[in-house]
Amino acid sequence: MGNRISEEKVEKIRNSVDIVDVIGEYVQLKKQGRNLTGLCPFHGEKTPSFSVSPDKQLYHCFGCGAGGNVFSFVMAIEGYEFLESVKHLAERTNIDLPELQQNEAAKMSTENNTMISGSELAAKLYHHLLMNTEQGKDAFHYLTERGFTTEMINTFSLGFAPNAWDTLAHFFDKRKVSLNIMEQIGLLAKRDFDGKFFDRFRDRVMFPIWNKDGKVIGFGGRVIGNDHPKYLNSPESKIFNKSKILYGFHIARSEMRKNNEAVLFEGYVDVITAWQAGVRNGVATLGTAITDEQAKLIRRNAESVIICYDSDNAGLKATYRAIEILEANNCNVKVANLPEGYDPDDYIQKYGSEKFRKEVINANQTTMAFKMNFLRKGKNLQNEAERIAYIENVLSEITSLTNAIERDHYLRQLSQEFSLSLNALKQELYRLYKQKKQNNPQNEHQSVPSVRNKFVTEKKLLPAFHNAERMLLAYMMKDINIACTVQEKIGGNFNIDEYHAIVAHLYAYYGEGNEPNSSQFIQRLNDEKLTRIATEVAMMTISEELSEQELNDYIRQITNYPKVIEIENKERARKEAESKGDYKSAANIAMEIIQMKKELKH
Repeated sequence: MGNRISEEKVEKIRNSVDIVDVIGEYVQLKKQGRNLTGLCPFHGEKTPSFSVSPDKQLYHCFGCGAGGNVFSFVMAIEGYEFLESVKHLAERTNIDLPELQQNEAAKMSTENNTMISGSELAAKLYHHLLMNTEQGKDAFHYLTERGFTTEMINTFSLGFAPNAWDTLAHFFDKRKVSLNIMEQIGLLAKRDFDGKFFDRFRDRVMFPIWNKDGKVIGFGGRVIGNDHPKYLNSPESKIFNKSKILYGFHIARSEMRKNNEAVLFEGYVDVITAWQAGVRNGVATLGTAITDEQAKLIRRNAESVIICYDSDNAGLKATYRAIEILEANNCNVKVANLPEGYDPDDYIQKYGSEKFRKEVINANQTTMAFKMNFLRKGKNLQNEAERIAYIENVLSEITSLTNAIERDHYLRQLSQEFSLSLNALKQELYRLYKQKKQNNPQNEHQSVPSVRNKFVTEKKLLPAFHNAERMLLAYMMKDINIACTVQEKIGGNFNIDEYHAIVAHLYAYYGEGNEPNSSQFIQRLNDEKLTRIATEVAMMTISEELSEQELNDYIRQITNYPKVIEIENKERARKEAESKGDYKSAANIAMEIIQMKKELKH
């Protein structure tokens, strides 16, 4: 990497971005003292243990140990190699990187770039055909009949694929776009008998699908006439994985973050019509159940989620499953109050925008209220057996509630509705809780507080020399004069191997004339373990000044540790001599120990 892009250019890119802005696009950060904190995007947690330092331009998670600078974060969150992270941030800051034009990483990404640029070109062509040609008139009329305005069509770049076999194939061929690659992403197909390419989407309203950065990576096509299938979607490809994509995310993102809330729909038509109705924080899955990846993407941008799926039986079942996935990813989940028999688009067309916002989205219910209504569907609660089964099912759901007030609220609701003793319900709830605990003795997802407490406890139990090395290293990374003093007095004689390695790198860093800059220094470590440890140390809270006495105390703890180990070895040797009856040797060793301890004190 170093021989392709100069360190000066890498530093220019790093200095041109604020780590808070970059991480803030993935994690909701809140000010806490000099740093900002949030939920770690790299492991599930309910208590924030992820810290970002604007001053040091570093991040560190006290739960899982992840840490580093802005390049490290982009590499970890996007799965990039270092070169890709540099390119990504350079594009963000409009810094040219001619050095990358011929390197291997650029060549490797050429195919993906062709796929995305081809998709973008197709989207522009489809939109043009819809808005500006005779071919698109019927499709435009179809959309306006369904309530789509020009603003909606333009915002979501809707288009039209004409009822022809080679419109797109000819368009790509004329612009020297690889037809083979366009076949891979499902825009074209190939005839068996002569190998010629033809358009896969024909006579359809086209809905572009974007990645989180707003690049077109796929399409959904809705047929105009009576052909089948009614909906035709792009196949999975290198750039399109529907389990990781949320439709409309790049459009809704700012509003999601502003409201700290997302609205989750089932399809793109619902997102578009809800957007026009004033619900501008809506996203949708692409015809599949929500996945962990999609839930994590939502949680990085909003704490709360309102599920607004169709109110038919399939939609209710999908809502039930979505609640479990979203809550497992620490989302605060609510369910929209959509009347039975409606989907969001139908409701908006019939009752209008204001009523949709007020009586569906804002009149949402808790997940427990939704589950109680869902569980009683199709049951005859006048029948004793069905009534008891229903109550048992509801109690089983209540056991998963972590809030004691919520548990009490729904227990009292059951008690009043079915004239049952509150104590009896509490006893049964406790029985079900114990049964669930026995069936799942080990929770797969350990809560973050326990992880964090373990982490903190371990730090408290560190021996004195270890704490001394950590503190001294933190000061050395902050102050070149302290580093020079330590180098003169003990050189690299740190007892912890990782600290020894970091100190060696630090001396070399300062030796090249660099000023203290923990983010810049950590960038040079090129070792994941050392990066994590150095980041953790750099993020420690230390006083502004280090007194000479403190400095000498730290150095003494470090230099004395090998002597302490030697004394411990002598003690074992003395005990072994005594156990063998060799009292003369034991006495001699004891005298040596006394002398060593005296030397240690002085």
